Amino acid sequence: MDAAPAPATAPARHTSPTSLASPTTPVPATSAPDGRRTAGLLILLGSGLSNQTGAAVGSLAFPVLGPLGVVAVRQYVAAAVLLAVARPRLRSFTRHQWGPVLLLALVFGTMNLSLYTAVDRVGLGLAVTLEFLGPLAIALCAARRRVDACCALVAAAGVVTLMRPQPSADYLGMGCGLLAAACWAAYILLNRTVGRRVPGAQGSAAAAAVSALMFLPVGVVLALRDPPAPAAVAYAVVAGVLASAVPYLADMFTLRRVPAPAFGLLMSVNPVLAGLVGWVVLGQHLGPLDWAAVGAVVAANAIGVLASRR
Repeated sequence: MDAAPAPATAPARHTSPTSLASPTTPVPATSAPDGRRTAGLLILLGSGLSNQTGAAVGSLAFPVLGPLGVVAVRQYVAAAVLLAVARPRLRSFTRHQWGPVLLLALVFGTMNLSLYTAVDRVGLGLAVTLEFLGPLAIALCAARRRVDACCALVAAAGVVTLMRPQPSADYLGMGCGLLAAACWAAYILLNRTVGRRVPGAQGSAAAAAVSALMFLPVGVVLALRDPPAPAAVAYAVVAGVLASAVPYLADMFTLRRVPAPAFGLLMSVNPVLAGLVGWVVLGQHLGPLDWAAVGAVVAANAIGVLASRR
């Protein structure tokens, strides 16, 4: 999943791996009218589809901009959206607040760059599945139940299957996917710290702005050295909108209306959505064994969420 900074408030007590991915988002609702809950679930599913479609559309610009250029444009879009929504008072930030914000900016940029590099090398489905190990690992490490240990074993089996030696295996791309997972885990922990030190979504917006500034030289070099075709830039902008703006706004709506278990269950299908979008949009085919491995990772999350609910 292509994560975007989230508004900062308290996390839910029992968080699923995916709700941990945005640990500073508003707590998912525990009760809501059926109509609002259904609408929230549909929007949440659409948000996941938008996220993966954005990554797929962004990859269409790789031949011209490369993963680095696409991520740079994506960071600009994320910063523009969050700054417009949160309007952080940057001048009032203290050194105590700036520390985790700067670290979050670095992790956010590295996470997206490593993910898009993995998408370029190993395909969308495998890259997103490997990245999903970040929030899954955080959730399982915080658990103390036998069922969680079983979930960890199931997820590990899926990962070993996905990374099995093959003639066409790209271990650098897989390594980038695992780096994205580690960054996502760090992003989770840093977001908690930022949420405690900076009010509202100001910390996340500031981190997005700093991350965009970090990638500003990339955009300048690309524009001056070899101005890209408008179509390539448009692909990158669409990727930023679909993978940043839409999920961010959708989360703000759904997390107040959808129960935490349902949120976690729906978000856990992102690797499956990534595989389907990669197949339909990019023509990337996963074999039956690969689909089984993706299903194992998804099942590990789903079982953990359901067990936590009980």
